[in-house]
Amino acid sequence: MLHEGDRAPAFELENDAGERVSNRDFEGRVLVVYFYPKDNTPGCTREAQAFAAAAKELKKTGAAVVGISRDSVKSHAGFRDKYGLNFPLLSDPDRVAHDAFGAWGEKTMYGKKVLGAIRSTFIVDRDGTIAKVFPSVKVDGHVDAVLDAIRALDGGKRGAAAKTVAKPAAKAPAAKPAAAKTGASKAKARKAK
Repeated sequence: MLHEGDRAPAFELENDAGERVSNRDFEGRVLVVYFYPKDNTPGCTREAQAFAAAAKELKKTGAAVVGISRDSVKSHAGFRDKYGLNFPLLSDPDRVAHDAFGAWGEKTMYGKKVLGAIRSTFIVDRDGTIAKVFPSVKVDGHVDAVLDAIRALDGGKRGAAAKTVAKPAAKAPAAKPAAAKTGASKAKARKAK
């Protein structure tokens, strides 16, 4: 599986409308790439609905979302329409993107080891590097964690700028005691007269 700081792999897959979608289509934006096992299953449906419900908040951050599974374009279209999903679902039947991101492998289902899609999410920063990895995702609360991670990316940049601005402000209080001494000296000088 990819790690934070790795370069995000290039991909080009068909979406739920049968159009080719590439990572290049999202250059300059934060991109949330989430892998899920199968359309119309309980966990995958809740996860997709949570991303759809967060569309307004995601838009505020400037982030885009794509969901990827091995399901067909036809299956994705039905899933999209059934639940009113408002982001692209990409079909990866040959596991090209799954393998590139490390989202395919051994996992435990109902106590048995099986090979399959590993429910995982990757936040790709504007420069094309992996900013955050969520391996083996638990669905409930996951979208909130993704939003927090995206906000932290921007907050970190604003935080660095705020520290630069804060430095001169930190010097200002040091100058005030000197001014106070001057005022006190003037008051003593007045008393002496």
